[in-house]
Amino acid sequence: MSLLIRGFQAGKETMMADQIIVEDLQIYAHHGVYLQENEKGQNFYVSVVLDTDTRAAGMADDLGLSTNYGVVCRFLHTFLTEHTYKLIETAAERASEALLLQFPNVRQVTMELKKPEAPITVPFGSVSVKITRGWRRVYIACGSNIGDRKAHLSAAVDALLGDKKCRVLRVSDWVETTPYGGVEQADYLNGAMSIETLYTPEELLEVLQGIERTEARERKERWGPRTLDLDILLYEGRVADTDKLTIPHRDMQNRDFVLKPLSQIAPYERHPVLGKSVMELLADVERNGEKHVLLN
Repeated sequence: MSLLIRGFQAGKETMMADQIIVEDLQIYAHHGVYLQENEKGQNFYVSVVLDTDTRAAGMADDLGLSTNYGVVCRFLHTFLTEHTYKLIETAAERASEALLLQFPNVRQVTMELKKPEAPITVPFGSVSVKITRGWRRVYIACGSNIGDRKAHLSAAVDALLGDKKCRVLRVSDWVETTPYGGVEQADYLNGAMSIETLYTPEELLEVLQGIERTEARERKERWGPRTLDLDILLYEGRVADTDKLTIPHRDMQNRDFVLKPLSQIAPYERHPVLGKSVMELLADVERNGEKHVLLN
């Protein structure tokens, strides 16, 4: 096993992205498709890159401010010996997630899991799986106009607070708004929240729709009334368009009831397609767009 700690400049804003690197941690474990692999076991070699912030620890010379790589190694050894998986893909996935949940200062994990004793009948060096997983910043729009609107919105926040794969960072004020889309209905309470999550966009969409169903959401009419509406607005700069999900949200730039609360918690967050900040988008709508936010 070898160890490396380094820092480098990354991104347009030249933010420090520090890394703690462990190479070829040897672990005798029982992962494999075949019964003999599960029973007998074999050697695995794990390399991990932990994206973290080492500056405070480095300046203070205080291990308590860093991520203890010795503890990381023992944690990985325990995890991979106490669990058995058929696929090294699964072992890498579960171990990476466990690291991210166990060590709060680690933002991202890149893990390579090598299997040099795999049951392959031709000469080879090793086979491995390499993955990168991490916490992703996401902005979510929230709305309700049926029943106890505030209770529905609060239930959504509580549900994400109770999900270990999500961290709720900020929640905006709830704002009173008129309906959007031309359907006659009651006024809304709208808001926004920022979270960090280990879910992919598609996984997060399923989680949010599950929360909506818990609050008796029914999808009967486009832009119609609903107990709870949760939309992914932005997902850490990602741009995607599938049958199920469009990121950024395709109509957020036209909705003051989305941009107003979002500007309270993320005024300088930029739309990755339009290149404008949330504050700039809100100013555009307030000058030329539809007005739905009701002033107190």
